[in-house]
Amino acid sequence: MADGFQFAFTPEVEALTQPAWEKVKRHVTPMEWRLQAPLIAEINRLKRERNAVILAHNYMTPEIFHGVGDYVGDSLGLAKEAARSDAAVIVQAGVHFMAETSKILSPEKRVLIPDLRAGCSLASSITGADVRLIKQRYPGLPVVTYVNTTADVKAETDICCTSANAVQVVEEAARMWGVDRVILIPDEFLARNVARQTEVGIIAWKGRCEVHERFTAADILEIKAAWPDAEVLAHPECPAEVLEVSDFAGSTAAMNDYVLKRKPRRVVLITECSMADNVAADAVDTEFVRPCNLCPHMKRITLENIYEALVEDRYEVIVDPAIAERARLAVQRMIDLPPPAKPARYDLVKARHHVDVELI
Repeated sequence: MADGFQFAFTPEVEALTQPAWEKVKRHVTPMEWRLQAPLIAEINRLKRERNAVILAHNYMTPEIFHGVGDYVGDSLGLAKEAARSDAAVIVQAGVHFMAETSKILSPEKRVLIPDLRAGCSLASSITGADVRLIKQRYPGLPVVTYVNTTADVKAETDICCTSANAVQVVEEAARMWGVDRVILIPDEFLARNVARQTEVGIIAWKGRCEVHERFTAADILEIKAAWPDAEVLAHPECPAEVLEVSDFAGSTAAMNDYVLKRKPRRVVLITECSMADNVAADAVDTEFVRPCNLCPHMKRITLENIYEALVEDRYEVIVDPAIAERARLAVQRMIDLPPPAKPARYDLVKARHHVDVELI
């Protein structure tokens, strides 16, 4: 471990971190834990001292997710929990657009991200200027924007969506604006998968997540041939042909619920690799097959730089108040919608194979 992080693995540290060890011991070696546990104990002490909370995304490594995360889950869920929290400081164990969303919903709080380089290929695929040009090209059509976007993009948006509620939001936007077409940006694959479940026409942008776009139908068929009893769960940021050969598709929250409620004997999560490790901690009777695509941006967040963020009060995420106010409106419109009648499962992907979208 780097200089400055040589905390001792004492009996007190061992006792304090025992609950976390029980969660991660299938994925972290005892030797690694002797290095990680003292830092986890120190981070948790600093949180109390600074009145801080750590938001740990589903894609964080297990020692972060289970060791120091106060709230865990998907990006919007974390931001909403942060807004409800009494903490003065939020440390975002995730990527930059997530920290911006937390700041948008909690403008009075200090939001820190441990590494400014923790970006996102999908969020960086589009800018606010791009959205303004899209609106000029398609005047009068509502813009539905995935929450996996920067604040300046959200500020140009009519309403945001998540992968779990995208179908509902698209249909609600079409109803509210009295149109039969909606602009859904920036994830091309999410847009194509939504289009297969609704009669609303979709205009899409060619943005992609570099983790999910790497999966192919051939990968899934190979996995099924090797493990014929495995249930394959795919994220809707994957290409449509991946969803077509999967058993279930849904958001990270939906995948987590599927595993914990259905308790499959063997499962494959077609998403970022660390999520399987984190779900497995609570699904002890399920075997996880791991086709391991890692997000290089998420992996920039470590225990070491979380500690540095708390000690050195870095790096603060600032959103221009004028941008934040407009972006908050788009997010709040989504939050104010009633919950979907049922979680988005993308079941109709298999039934409607030929649904075109207009790609900008």
